[in-house]
Amino acid sequence: MRIAVVVGTRPEAIKLAPVTELLGRDALVVHTGQHYSAGMSGQLAPDIVLDAHDDRDISRGHQLGDLVTALDHVFARHDPDAVLVQGDTTSALAGALAANATTTPLVHLEAGLRSFDRAMPEEHHRVLIDHLADLCCAPTALARDNLLAERIAPERIEVTGNTIVEAVTTALPAAREQARILDDLGLTPGNFVLATIHRPENADHPVNLAAILRQLAGSPVPVVFPLHPRTRQNIRTFGLADLANRLRLTEPLDYPVTLTLIRHATGLVTDSGGIQEEATILKRPILIVRRSNERPEVEQAFGSRTVPTDEGITRTLATWLHDAPTINARLANLATPFGDGTASSRVVQALYSWFGDDRQQPPVEVREA
Repeated sequence: MRIAVVVGTRPEAIKLAPVTELLGRDALVVHTGQHYSAGMSGQLAPDIVLDAHDDRDISRGHQLGDLVTALDHVFARHDPDAVLVQGDTTSALAGALAANATTTPLVHLEAGLRSFDRAMPEEHHRVLIDHLADLCCAPTALARDNLLAERIAPERIEVTGNTIVEAVTTALPAAREQARILDDLGLTPGNFVLATIHRPENADHPVNLAAILRQLAGSPVPVVFPLHPRTRQNIRTFGLADLANRLRLTEPLDYPVTLTLIRHATGLVTDSGGIQEEATILKRPILIVRRSNERPEVEQAFGSRTVPTDEGITRTLATWLHDAPTINARLANLATPFGDGTASSRVVQALYSWFGDDRQQPPVEVREA
């Protein structure tokens, strides 16, 4: 078989890497180039690279149209047996639309997530992809129920878990290397906050971005703040450099470094979906700075949600610093809602079974994070 695997961002690359490893030579990895800056492309080696840089001078619709056209040509030339996309990015939607245009079967990894917030572009993406997909690989039972509620046929749905579990356990450095990373960055375990902000609802709005930076700047412990290109640009545009410079600003970090910081942070302040998942694997408290969330499983046990302007960041930081031993002890006993570390083998087996290939995949070895 030949499976075209479409990837355009680092989170996609991270989550698709364990699947492509199992697919081996059956995988044709197509990188759209949506994210291209250092530290953001992940570790997935592409077979084909397109040129769809996330250029702020063109509209999302323009980028989507260019990508669909380019992927249509790739699929027509290579004639894959199926197309595999992950998540809810512009690249994933383009892959789904191009698969549909070329009558190529479509598999959606991380299907069924719903924020029920129509102001989010990603919500439209994920709904469209799910309804185009021939096979929806849902990470949780809640995601499956969302698909069923939209009358997607049960035979098109497979609950697989989320491949982020094995991605984290594979990429997390050994203890000695974690200690070296923290030492190189001048950080003390349990005595810093990791914050990431990149979604348009925060990064593109001067009032929201200023409120986030102001509250983070008031933290009594260091705040490490890796800068997404959108956020970096808007800090300059909105005149917020003085606030931002009170944080420990960095370029986008390599994935093993990011995981090390997550594991040893006092807590996480983020609008990232991937970091929410990683927090449940590495057992860290998390504050989600968003008006809506497609991963309520995280909020139910590991964190809470706030909007930028209600001082929730300030209150949460105070709680973490005051109650850290109690919080950490409680989280240490919780299981991640995203599976047991065998999602990749479940996805690949479901894919082969769906398309009539009877080969069997060995389960992925489960390792404690």
